[in-house]
Amino acid sequence: MLPTLRQLQYLKLLAQHGSFSRAAEAAHVTQPTLSAGVQELERILGASMVDRNRSGVILTAAGAEAVARAGAILAQAEDLVQACRSAGQPLEGRLRLGVIPTVAPFLLPSALPILRTRFPRLRLFLREDMTQRLIADLKSGLLDATLIALPYDVSGLEWAHVSHDDLLAAFPSGHALCASPTVSAGALDGENLILLEDGHCLRDHALSACGLGPQKSTQEEGFAATSLATLVQMVGSGLGVTLLPAMAVQAGLARAAQVDVRPLKPDLASREIVVAWRAGSTRATEGRLLAEVFAGRAV
Repeated sequence: MLPTLRQLQYLKLLAQHGSFSRAAEAAHVTQPTLSAGVQELERILGASMVDRNRSGVILTAAGAEAVARAGAILAQAEDLVQACRSAGQPLEGRLRLGVIPTVAPFLLPSALPILRTRFPRLRLFLREDMTQRLIADLKSGLLDATLIALPYDVSGLEWAHVSHDDLLAAFPSGHALCASPTVSAGALDGENLILLEDGHCLRDHALSACGLGPQKSTQEEGFAATSLATLVQMVGSGLGVTLLPAMAVQAGLARAAQVDVRPLKPDLASREIVVAWRAGSTRATEGRLLAEVFAGRAV
């Protein structure tokens, strides 16, 4: 006898919410129904899935393994349902898209109206978050596709190219290095390099462009920005220099601050914007269509 998708869904919700009552509410069933489903799953698998106590539930080793596998099974089941519903009609119905915050405000405003016009029956749900969490949610089936930047570890995923986005050096207005039309990465040595906080892939892209390790910069520990807008203000206030994506600069990010921007030389510092989806997913055609639309609107 095999577990049902409903039983696997109950276990996944129980792992996410940490209590039978909240998991039952999320599943739109009564608590006894959900509890009975989990107990039947335990009987079928021949192992306890959770340890129950007053503070909630904790997954056993077998439960953690089951949840990891259940996520992939449920994601494939959702892909099957969506593929059947939209057979021959891509980008219809629900699509959950994750986008990193260093791309979303600069690419989506011009791309979303195009999507609405070309695919009027598409119900697009957007989630903005850091790359690591977006990829984890994509692999677990909580997202259908992601708009992210490479290089990044995308094992288990397929992707379609959107655009190459150069990284530009940004300085306080009047900085000595702005006397030249271009700036070498080596010229930034000794400058106070301000970056986004850990977790943003753009941080690693910037460090790589400057020839620094993934955990190193010249800024004081704890002295980092949480958004590109804050980063620009910090540079404009004379606190240091940084690297900005060209799409953000061309969208006017640096216009309101006292910041001068120069291209890096040699012209090798860039990131690649892509749409990614689970390898083998039926969303491949839709992922490529999304990439096509975003490519047409990339700055």
